[in-house]
Amino acid sequence: MAPPANNLLISCILFCCLIAVSEAEAQPSFRPKALILPVTKDPSTLQYLTQINQRTPLVPVKLALDLGGQYLWVDCEQGYVSSSYKPAPCGSAQCSLANSKSCTPGCNNNTCGLMPENTVVTRTSPSGQFGQDVVSIQSTDGSNPGKIVKVPNFLFTCGATFLLDGLAKGVKGMAGLGRNKISMPSRFSAAFSFHRKFAVCLTADSGKGVVFFGDGPYVMLPNVEISKSLIYTPLIINKVSTASAAFAGEPSSDYFIGVNSIKINNKVVPLNTTLLKINKEGLGGTKISTVQPYTVLETSIHKAVVTTFAKELSGVPRVAGVGPFELCYNSVGIGSTRVGPAVPQIDLVLQSSNVYWRIFGANSMVQVKSGVLCLGFVDGGVNPRTAIVIGGHQVEDNLLQFDLAASRLGFSSSLLSRQTTCSNFNFTSTA
Repeated sequence: MAPPANNLLISCILFCCLIAVSEAEAQPSFRPKALILPVTKDPSTLQYLTQINQRTPLVPVKLALDLGGQYLWVDCEQGYVSSSYKPAPCGSAQCSLANSKSCTPGCNNNTCGLMPENTVVTRTSPSGQFGQDVVSIQSTDGSNPGKIVKVPNFLFTCGATFLLDGLAKGVKGMAGLGRNKISMPSRFSAAFSFHRKFAVCLTADSGKGVVFFGDGPYVMLPNVEISKSLIYTPLIINKVSTASAAFAGEPSSDYFIGVNSIKINNKVVPLNTTLLKINKEGLGGTKISTVQPYTVLETSIHKAVVTTFAKELSGVPRVAGVGPFELCYNSVGIGSTRVGPAVPQIDLVLQSSNVYWRIFGANSMVQVKSGVLCLGFVDGGVNPRTAIVIGGHQVEDNLLQFDLAASRLGFSSSLLSRQTTCSNFNFTSTA
């Protein structure tokens, strides 16, 4: 439950007392073509985590990665001290960019407010102070890390401490990569005038995955250039916000794609295809998420996928389901391939029959315990807001490029087929 409004006001006042406002900072002279953030997977929560350096003096801030998140937000109630923080005054260009419709008491006169959200547990603060501060991040040439660069006035929102509930240990906020003008990809591209593109490559193991801000190349060891062999599909705008709280008329910042059908072993799964379209209320369709650990399917779609998959793998002994999964097998009866367990491939068929996102065993199956493999798709209930939410496990070791200017998604399918993984970016040597 959100704290009472007067508590939020007190927290804001306390926060403001800790901050000395700096009016100017030199613009960077080095203009990178792309930037990188390392991404790790927290084994206890299955959340994907990254870290930025923020404030003056710079301090490391651990964040949960939220692909559809509207913006960067951090906890400002506990120990936020910075000489370079600047609030965004009501009526300012920054507030207009954020489409803020609220004005809250701030350090200097009134400050425009947004509603930061913990999308892992769907918890929202009714008021978050919008402002800007210094952020530093590493540049890249696509193959190696480069110079550290600073953005002096990086926009973000202050969240309340209670929003951290349910996030991994040590996390102080969320890195929103969503489809709007104040998300992290939009702000980095604006700061350095590079392409409005970013790419996400999540790792399935204890290594480091990577987020690239900017255009390719995206090179993984041993010298595998991913961006030249992507398959493309349009990104679809959901005109209705999918956030738990939003201003009237705001579109969704989530990334939707047009899945027209699902095939398993090239057999069409019988579905109510109406669910695959976004209706005028913003319900239905398919989006990609990094806060859902596994793909979540509307109940009838889940039942059809499980039934069809089971028929195609009927020769393997089944075992009791292991929550949250329904369909599980004795793994002794399943062979191994370069792209994971030897099970039927699942194709998400997109704008035409020859454009599809193929999901191999490494992304479809989850080893829940020794000797047991389960189909890693979860029943999302009868009336979910979104019919298909493609979760983290299904996109691990797949590179996804989001081209905001062209409104399209480029995807690699499993990098395992190219004898590399998302943990193979060379973070150890500099360009």
